[in-house]
Amino acid sequence: MRKSVNRQSTPDVEENQEDKEPSFQELINIELIESGEKERLMELLRERLIECGWKDEMKALCRSFIKKKGRNNVTVDDLVHVITPKGRASIPDSVKAELLQRIRTFLMSAAL
Repeated sequence: MRKSVNRQSTPDVEENQEDKEPSFQELINIELIESGEKERLMELLRERLIECGWKDEMKALCRSFIKKKGRNNVTVDDLVHVITPKGRASIPDSVKAELLQRIRTFLMSAAL
């Protein structure tokens, strides 16, 4: 059995990021998480997608794809690859607008 050659370690990307200030997007994400607002937004999104039938539509697309390809010939990655673009494109504009408004309201109240 050969032993690996000892080499100098290369600096990790994380080490370089410690010196860097977080971006505005990262600051927003941190504030959303720490305040619990991100979880509330996720729950709102789940509710709205169920209400408008989006979840059932995605479930039907998955079943159709599995039926077409055969149950033993489909992986989760296959489903994600096929369904994700359709899923994103079919989210109702009203749901997107409501979430965007909630995020804007949050940002105004957080004074970011």
